[in-house]
Amino acid sequence: MGLLGVIAVPDGGEVELDLLTESVVEGVLVSGTAFAKVEGECSRCLEPLADEVEVRITELYAWPDSTTDETTDEDEVSRIENDLIDLEPVVRDAIVLALPQVPLCEPDCKGLCSECGGRWAELGPDHGHETIDPRWAALQERFSDDNNEEK
Repeated sequence: MGLLGVIAVPDGGEVELDLLTESVVEGVLVSGTAFAKVEGECSRCLEPLADEVEVRITELYAWPDSTTDETTDEDEVSRIENDLIDLEPVVRDAIVLALPQVPLCEPDCKGLCSECGGRWAELGPDHGHETIDPRWAALQERFSDDNNEEK
């Protein structure tokens, strides 16, 4: 299904379908579930992650020349063509809509340190960076030299 964002069904990945097809007056009603394993990366710390998604599907496929076929726009209802139904667009759209927009490796992922790029989960609570205002840098250097001479 290709990588659309930071999480997707991997190329060549399998999508399991458990579907019921029912003949109705206007066409074929397809209902059931689609299940797929997804892979990607955490949107905060960029660590690889794997998850599963399961979605419900209910779609009417209209017979050619049925009332539904004649009274709806082409993109409103799926159509039966040559006695075949194309499940791919319906399944793909349902899975893409079910994917998290901001996938996380853990619900409380703290992400990356903005200074060094390390993962906060690995850096520990006492991690920090001392930043000196550039306007005071020369003064800081002066005091550092005086402290080193006294020792």
